[in-house]
Amino acid sequence: MSAAPTPAPAPARQRVWPAISTDTRFFWDGVAEGELRVQQCNECATLIHPPSPACGACTSLDLGYQVASGEGTVYSWVVFRHPLAPPFTEPYAVAVIELDTGTRLVSQLLDIPLDEIEIGLPVSVRFVEVEPGLTLPLFGPRAA
Repeated sequence: MSAAPTPAPAPARQRVWPAISTDTRFFWDGVAEGELRVQQCNECATLIHPPSPACGACTSLDLGYQVASGEGTVYSWVVFRHPLAPPFTEPYAVAVIELDTGTRLVSQLLDIPLDEIEIGLPVSVRFVEVEPGLTLPLFGPRAA
């Protein structure tokens, strides 16, 4: 009797991957398609982020989404310097981005010198495959 083959080890992941649920699948499906989707109540049109199973304004369970332009501004930010978590090897910035829709979300900033980040800085979304199989909506300087 032969021994069962040893399974190949799973690829090492550097980042924590998002937990995709029924409530967030629309968002991650949008990311895969290059769209930044923001949940919207079909009853009262309230925009909801982070995604929720019900509208906080009217309690409706009838939720959809709208595709945001991906344009926004830095509302607030922080620079992580120490301790750095894998896969980061140098300081990096994470910001609260206020989208043109008025919705805010948290994301990493790219291609902006840390000393040039300021409130109101115009940014736009970039869909970046940060490791094989993991694409994230990150933000960089808005094109002129």
